[in-house]
Parts: sequence; structure tokens; C-alpha cells
Amino acid sequence: MKPVFIIVPLVLCVTSQAKPPNIIFIVADDLGWGDVSFHGSKIRTPHLDKLAYNGILLNNYYVSPICTPTRSAIMTGRHPIHTGLQHGVIGGSTPYGLSLNETIMPQYLNELGYSSHIVGKWHLGFFTQNHVPTMRGFESHFGYYTGKEDYFDHTSISRNMWGLDFRRNLDLVRNDDEEYSTTLFASEASDVIKAHNQSKPLFLYLAFQAVHSGNPSGDSIQAPQKYVDRFPDIKDTQRKLFAGVVSALDEAVGNVTTTLQQTGMLNNSIIVFTTDNGGPTNGYDHNAACNWPLRGCKNTMWEGGVRGNGFIYSPLLSTSGYVQENMMHITDWLPTLYHAAGGDVSKLRNQDGYNLWDMLSNNGAGVRNEILHKIDPIQNFSSIRVGEYKLVMGDISGGKDDSWYPPPEGKDTKIKQTSGSEFVKVFNTNDSPVNVNCGKKPVDAETNCQPEVSPCLFHIPSDPCEFHNIASTNPDQVQSLLARLEEYRKTMVPPANKDPDPRADPRLHGGAWTWWL
Repeated sequence: MKPVFIIVPLVLCVTSQAKPPNIIFIVADDLGWGDVSFHGSKIRTPHLDKLAYNGILLNNYYVSPICTPTRSAIMTGRHPIHTGLQHGVIGGSTPYGLSLNETIMPQYLNELGYSSHIVGKWHLGFFTQNHVPTMRGFESHFGYYTGKEDYFDHTSISRNMWGLDFRRNLDLVRNDDEEYSTTLFASEASDVIKAHNQSKPLFLYLAFQAVHSGNPSGDSIQAPQKYVDRFPDIKDTQRKLFAGVVSALDEAVGNVTTTLQQTGMLNNSIIVFTTDNGGPTNGYDHNAACNWPLRGCKNTMWEGGVRGNGFIYSPLLSTSGYVQENMMHITDWLPTLYHAAGGDVSKLRNQDGYNLWDMLSNNGAGVRNEILHKIDPIQNFSSIRVGEYKLVMGDISGGKDDSWYPPPEGKDTKIKQTSGSEFVKVFNTNDSPVNVNCGKKPVDAETNCQPEVSPCLFHIPSDPCEFHNIASTNPDQVQSLLARLEEYRKTMVPPANKDPDPRADPRLHGGAWTWWL
């Protein structure tokens, strides 16, 4: 049955509420810029669209280019260069995680009287039992610890090690075999909401597996056929399967929102939706996401890797139904939500994020002027945005994922070529998706920036698709951004990465991934 929910007029103000708001924080895994219909995709996402259009659609919002760093930033409000999680992701057999010295979002919110629960993906370390979510402020967890797994049998493969990775709290779950994870997670989230004692505020961290690819040795893109069948007009097989994954995610968010309404909790709730990074396009991870018309891919410094899908919906916002153009970074969620919950942001430890509640709620002036996208001292690449300018330097992807990758189905957007190389995105929709106008693509777009040779500079407001490297004509701006990067580099802690540990092998632990130290 198709979920239905009613959007409540957004006329209240969080500061007038005696009771702190419920916080529903939803993370989509690997959802690309061009994978949602509020950005003009042919993949229809009506439930996400409804929340985005009636909330605040974030159009200058940035995440880390890959999973673990983003999730650490959500939890701590700190940039990954300050937590040691700036390089790569935590593997199933690697003995490290988000430091136990870090206080994380549920711990902060619990101090304000919240009841905190996690459903879905963790991916912040589990090599000791103390690193798992139910030991770090969450009352319950239904989901998995590693970075990816099969959507149906819930097993995970990492470095040729294979095992079950599905739990309820600390206990393995073996009886949900062949049930689709997106459906399971939405059902669990609804159960958490229904069972919640409304005398306390709820923090629900709902981290879907979708739309990440499954295990590399199996079916990489997995969705029940009923969702795939919704897209007969998409002919590319992999993209059609991917559309089914997205559609199931969209329906799941609709179901959870319906439950909030039915329980009377929606009026006093804040719903955040974000991707963790750009989409894996160009065959990355054997997936079929799309960041078009943005440049690049997941795990790159290009806009397609770091400019994120995101919105906030709440009846507690003073102003809503608009597109927010001010800069926002993934680290800003903790201080922003902590303030909305009634907390004193000055009590948060070593924050890199900013409290943006007033900016968001009142459509106010920008607070941020810069975003450090990444410094990776192992792969030796980095990127920073200061004001309107972005600097990119280093070997971003080994030359593999540095281009522009149209959606395989093609017809979700019309590319109007008005003067040879000019194209703009024209949306086929009755709503008002965010339009990215790339302007004219120069003939040297593929070659004018070689960041492994010298830093590249882009003016993002006029060149969101990174066609024009203007470093040679703006040497002072380049030096200014390089100097700012160096200031950040001096504050960076060493990466916490460790080599794989054979003692983690699930074969040594009853066929399951678990803590081993």
C-alpha cells in the first residue's frame, strides 16, 4: 500500500516548545546528486520530494567524499582530519574505529533527556565491544557494523573474509534471511517510534543501506522486482535496478513519516535527510548512481563527490518551503540539532561545525565562509572551498573518475545544446527541482585541470560543474587557499588506519562479523 502523509503547516518556532523536539536523522548511503526527482531525475522520489519542497532544500551543502569520514562528522561535529578518519573507510577486519575519547551525538542528546536509537549502518568501528553503537549512547541497534553487505542474506565480504553482519543490539539476527534490508529498517524505525515513551524526546538515527551496492561477488544492485517494475521507461539494466533501490528507499522514508504522523509526533519533530557522499557513478563499486551534471564520482574531490543531497523538514521551522543557498557542511548538524534540542552549544567539545539553526529557520544570512573538503596525507590530495572559490590538488582518482557522467537512461533530463557545447539541465517535472546550470563546456574541459601536476581553482557559483580552471589567472587566490590548507594541515592528527587483522575472520567467530579484541 502506498504510504500517505499530510504536510503540517510550518508555523511554529522551536524556541516556543516546552518539550524538546524529536530528531529523526536519515542517512542514504551513496545517493548521487542526479538520483532524486527533486534534482530532476527520472527516478521518481515523491516522498522525499514532499519533505524537501515543504522543508528546506539544501543547495550549497557538502559532505565528505566517502562513508566513514561523513558518519564520524555527523556523530562528533568534528572534521575527519581531527578524528583520524580522513583516509578511506574502516574495513571489516581493520582494528580501529572512531576513538572512544570522542563524545558522540546520542551521548550529548541523552544528557538533554533524549532516548536514542540507531537503525541500520554503523561503520565507525567494532573491533572491540566498546566501539559498537549500543556501548556509545544508543539504547538499541538493529542493523549492521560493516560498510556494505547483501541486501537479502545480510552477509558481508571484506578482503576475502565472509560472514553474517546483522544484529539486534549485541545479538546476531539469523531469522531475517532473505528479507530486504530497506523494508526491514523502515519497519524497525516505525516500531521504535510506536514504542517510544512520548514523555521523553526521541533521537532516531536511521542509516539505510540503500543505495550502496551489495557484495562484489554477488548481485551488486539489489531490489525487489516490484520496485524495479516502476521504471519501464529506463532501458539500461543496471540503472533500472538502481532506480528500484532508490524507489524502495523513498517509500521507506514515506512510511516512517506516516508513522510519525499517526503517533502524533510529527508536529514536534525535526527530520534531516542526507547522503553520506556523492554517488558511485562510472561503474564505481559496480553501482549505477548519477551525479549529473556535476563532475566526478564518490571518493573524489569534484563536486559530484562532495556536494550532497540534503534537506531538513520540521513544523518547528519559522520559515520553510525554500532553497537554502548558504554554505553548510556535514559537521554542522550536531551543533545545529543540539541547539534545536535546547542544549548549550558551548558545551560541545572541540567543534568544527557551526550552529545553523537560526540561519535555516529564518532563511538568514550565511554563517560559514569556508569548507575543508579533505586532506588525505596518505593519497596526498586535498581540496578546500573559501567563499566562492574552490581549490583542488593531488591525484584525485588516478584519472578514472574525473569526468562528467550522464545518466544511462538519458531521457530523465534533456540536454539543450544551444551553441555547440552549451548545455543546461531542463527538468521534466511539475514541481520545482533545483536547477544546476553548467554554462558552456570548453573544449579543453577534460584537460585544463591536472591537479596532480598543479593546483586547480574553480569559481563554483558561476562554474558549478568545474569546467574552467582559473588558477593561472588568479595566482593570489590560489596562494591564499593554499595557505589556508596549510593552516588546517597543522591541526590534523595522523590517520588512525590499521592493517587488516586475520583474527577478525568470521570463520573464527561462528561465521559472523563481531568484535575480536
